[in-house]
Amino acid sequence: MSKKTMSRRSFLGVSAQAGMLGALSALGLLGAPRSAKAAVSDYKALVCVYLFGGNDGNNMIVPLDPDRYGKYTAIRAGNGLALSQAANTLLGTRNSTLKAVDNPVEQAFAFHHHMPEIDALYQQGKVAALLNVGSLHQPLSKAQYQSGVGVPAQLFSHPDQNLQNQAGSPSVGGTGWGGRLVEALGAQGSLSAVAVGGNGLFVEGASIHGNVLPANGQLNLLGMNFWPQAESDTRRAALLHILNAPGANPVDNAANKALLDGIGLAQELKAANAATPLATVFPGFGLAQQLKTVAQLIRMRSQQGPGRQVFFVSQGGFDTHGTQSYQQGEMLRQMSQSLGAFQAALHEIGAADMVTSFTMSDFGRTLQPASGGTDHAWGNHQLIIGNAVQGGLYGAFPDFTLGGPQDATGRGVWIPQFSNQQYGATLGHWMGADVDVLENQVFKNELVRFPVKNLGFMG
Repeated sequence: MSKKTMSRRSFLGVSAQAGMLGALSALGLLGAPRSAKAAVSDYKALVCVYLFGGNDGNNMIVPLDPDRYGKYTAIRAGNGLALSQAANTLLGTRNSTLKAVDNPVEQAFAFHHHMPEIDALYQQGKVAALLNVGSLHQPLSKAQYQSGVGVPAQLFSHPDQNLQNQAGSPSVGGTGWGGRLVEALGAQGSLSAVAVGGNGLFVEGASIHGNVLPANGQLNLLGMNFWPQAESDTRRAALLHILNAPGANPVDNAANKALLDGIGLAQELKAANAATPLATVFPGFGLAQQLKTVAQLIRMRSQQGPGRQVFFVSQGGFDTHGTQSYQQGEMLRQMSQSLGAFQAALHEIGAADMVTSFTMSDFGRTLQPASGGTDHAWGNHQLIIGNAVQGGLYGAFPDFTLGGPQDATGRGVWIPQFSNQQYGATLGHWMGADVDVLENQVFKNELVRFPVKNLGFMG
């Protein structure tokens, strides 16, 4: 994250300590023009759902062809991690003709039993599963991995892989691919890039800096609640006069500008929250509340006309070195219910065709268990959800052979068949970016190394 971003966040923190900003101290950069519109003819948004800790995709979606499922069961059953329909730990069998592969065979599979909402959306054609995607500099073979050619740095490190995923490149800089994407599409304004509930590099651009909002979206300016109302209005007017007064110190001026933008954003959010409340009922999970706030922000922004937005929400708890048999299931239950409610809310506000959600996580996990859990791995399966999604399976499941050509270490650490750049570029193309913009601005010097730029899971 850039020094510029950190300094402005520090300004907001200082203002909060002075008793003027309160909950606005959660905001990031607020300096972009508020009235500018993106140079596009419609409205669209991307929502990154980040699963912190490293979600075990091997148990989120399980292949049911006899060869793979037999190997999967043999490797995982002894530790109690293998799922089955007989034990009601897998949902009903689904079938899909594999896409984005040279051999588009029919593949049987099932989702984890705690994901009925995702399964229902899949049956409606609104979920795509991208199989075995991860951090890559270039297409990589096992021989190249073993020789160290083109291997991303710090593959099994949580913080490094979180940054690489959100940056869209193993060569991490100070920006995320979501922030770069909306910049390339001409988006401006304080709500073009928003992280809800916590920071996310994904929404940071070079000139557009992600705002950070509380999970419930509620912002308040402290010290302004006096009675009668005229007293509050007088105090607010005095504050605005002070903040608008030009000064000789550029640091003071920048801090005042950030606080002014925060006050303006707080007023917008208050007005949005005072409007008709969402009828959709969201569960009480943290992720669900973040997505509820995102739905409210989308309703507010989409009514203003053409534009682009990117959002970052997150859920922790996926670092399952132990207790995976029940811990991961609970996390997947929360994710599935939260995304199910979010999709219903998008239909309610008339934005279901305009918004696409997608998952990311630190990395996958070893197919071979360690005690009651699994260890850090590499390639992983991700979900894309929305009306604009072309549902189905994209890519192929690993063959589940320990030590085989797809296994980097002998423990079921899958070398990705798709890169984060291809994943992001497919979503970016749907948002309106052409190949030239994606190759030269959003994934500069990275996407060009992959022959396929669009994996086809978006309409």
